[in-house]
Amino acid sequence: MTLDQDTIHDEVRARYAEAARAATARRSDSAAQASCCGPDGTAVYGDHLYADADRASLPDAALLASLGCGNPTAVAELREGERVLDLGSGGGIDVILSARRVGPTGKAFGLDMTDEMLELAVRNAAEAGVTNVEFVRGTIESVPLPSSTIDVVISNCVINLAADKAAVFREIARVLRPGGRVGVSDVVADDGLTPAERAERGSFVSCIAGALSFNEYRIGLAAVGLTDVEVVPTHAVADGLYAAIIRAAKPLVAPAADALPAMPDLPRPVGLVGSSVGFGSGGCYGSGDCC
Repeated sequence: MTLDQDTIHDEVRARYAEAARAATARRSDSAAQASCCGPDGTAVYGDHLYADADRASLPDAALLASLGCGNPTAVAELREGERVLDLGSGGGIDVILSARRVGPTGKAFGLDMTDEMLELAVRNAAEAGVTNVEFVRGTIESVPLPSSTIDVVISNCVINLAADKAAVFREIARVLRPGGRVGVSDVVADDGLTPAERAERGSFVSCIAGALSFNEYRIGLAAVGLTDVEVVPTHAVADGLYAAIIRAAKPLVAPAADALPAMPDLPRPVGLVGSSVGFGSGGCYGSGDCC
């Protein structure tokens, strides 16, 4: 069953709202902790993917709301004075870390569509003592920021949740200034896995059923004019699915439209057999520990 964009947004928003409420209440035994394990039995999501020094400097609620599959602030190699946009900023962990890396002459923006997460992120940033931040409400398919104003776009295991990934790629290219870059962590599927097979490995909000393949990611980013595209797996999260580092750059001179590859027919999310978009226990953002 193919899901429409409103259904996907509603399901994702509901799940993240619950995660935000749980993190606010410091419910460490809740779904706010992404505790699912990979094929080798080790945890593959959550705050443990950050360096100990970074974790020690963050509010507890930011750590509890960390649902990502990587550490995009390290991937992006942020520099003093840069303007950074975090797509799907959640509880603000990557915005806080980015703000510290770019320093007082830079700025970190967090974009999220869930009011509860935005409220949590604002509190976490205040507790962390960072002021060069701004949190914005909106979807990653339609970013409410001006064109060519961002040096670096980051995201942590969120693009896989988007209903229209081609729109996300177009928005990334639009907001980046010439010479800007992308440093994203996301879940990526083997090229041979069909959308239905991805769905069989986990619910959509568990992030697996919405994953693009390696090739879809490469061609999709190239189709919006981004260059130097890399999609490098870091660890397995399920059979045929991996957390990956995705890098790309916006050239100083835009290529001619007729020189760009065609945007591939990116798969839309599908529901699980016998359900809509469930939040099964033990899923990526499921409700139970599995390791």
